[in-house]
Amino acid sequence: MSKLFDRVAFIGIGLIGSSLARVMLRDKLAGEIVACARTQATLDTVKELKLADRVTRDPAEAAKGADLVVIATHLSAYAEVGKRIADVLKPGAIVTDVGSVKQAVIRDLKPLLPSGVHLVPGHPVAGTEFSGPAAGFAEMFRDRWCILTPVAGTDAKAVARVKALWENAGMKVATMDPAHHDMVLAITSHLPHLIAYTIVGTATDLEDTLKSEVIKFSAGGFRDFTRIAASDPVFWRDVFLANREAVLAMLQRFTEDLTAMQRAIRYGEGDTLERVFSRTRAIRKSIVDAKQA
Repeated sequence: MSKLFDRVAFIGIGLIGSSLARVMLRDKLAGEIVACARTQATLDTVKELKLADRVTRDPAEAAKGADLVVIATHLSAYAEVGKRIADVLKPGAIVTDVGSVKQAVIRDLKPLLPSGVHLVPGHPVAGTEFSGPAAGFAEMFRDRWCILTPVAGTDAKAVARVKALWENAGMKVATMDPAHHDMVLAITSHLPHLIAYTIVGTATDLEDTLKSEVIKFSAGGFRDFTRIAASDPVFWRDVFLANREAVLAMLQRFTEDLTAMQRAIRYGEGDTLERVFSRTRAIRKSIVDAKQA
């Protein structure tokens, strides 16, 4: 594919940002890549891996003259990043991101951006429990979904360019209302992580003898929970605070359903249990058939 952008700035270059940078380098999608991170250690890793042409700890220096600015920091840093880069963004520049909550992104960034700069929020639904630029890999996005949530009136050409970028990374791209995105992700991603953190937290609070046996004899289900619960704690702290309304709504529904399951077990309602398990088994098959497993 031909070059999509002359200059791209990554503000934050951890797992997702570094993976996208690898895609751009592999396919020569950018004339120049500038990487910005908070710590010199991260920038040293970026230089060692040759993921950028230039590195800096100053978001404004990175964003100056960029055609595309990719914000890939924790959500709680977005507003500060927006303030730091607003004055240096050139007319026609596109600002996008990779965050898991979209209403908060629009709330924190859109009022700060000057006229003529296009905000195209994005969420590549991909990742691992690892973090940092060394954990990235270009194939991470292959056959996964990326959700774009531009507000009404966003420049169509800007949206098309961001869409082309993610499609080149191998993703299927959907456009969605920001509020709807946040509700969907609350049940498909955020609530499962909350449950995983809670279950593993429960295990860590057990008596020492029982806890050691839980670790020693961990079955597949518990191992899966520990993998999810090993994810970046700051990232997930920000997700739950930024999407609190949707998460709390889904958590309430889950709590009600869990209470119903508790009742079925208490009163020996085997038919109820089997009916629920059969229905949920079909969901797993649908995910496998959709190649999202």
